[in-house]
Amino acid sequence: MLSQRRVRPVAICVIEDEAKLFVFEAYDPETGGVYYRPLGGEIEFGELGADCIIRELREEIGAELTDVTYLGLIENRFSLAGVEAHELVLVYQARLLDMHRYKGCTVEVQEEMETLEARWISQVEFESGAARLVPEGLLELLEGGDDK
Repeated sequence: MLSQRRVRPVAICVIEDEAKLFVFEAYDPETGGVYYRPLGGEIEFGELGADCIIRELREEIGAELTDVTYLGLIENRFSLAGVEAHELVLVYQARLLDMHRYKGCTVEVQEEMETLEARWISQVEFESGAARLVPEGLLELLEGGDDK
């Protein structure tokens, strides 16, 4: 949930399989644009980023993770539904323990206020601009570029 006038610490989990990323699809009513983001959420007080993504993926899709690795930090300033937001995003990469359950599927993601869908999107779609991956700078981080 977005809140004005504070920096929000979040952790996201990049899950890859056969050059596809597992991301949820969302819609910005202000711009009318669709965007995609790896699953994750706000880091709770006293919680480590890696523990956050483990908790969030359990809560959101009932998944267990393995091989959790820290990739980097992205400072993310953006507007969503006309609300300015600022996040410090800890980016992790992991594998789904029960990959065959999720492979090639669309999965319902249970958020606090809504249900979203997570799906596998080809990384080529993001690289070509056919689909929008957020936060900005994530593709560059995955390709080994500098953090933003």
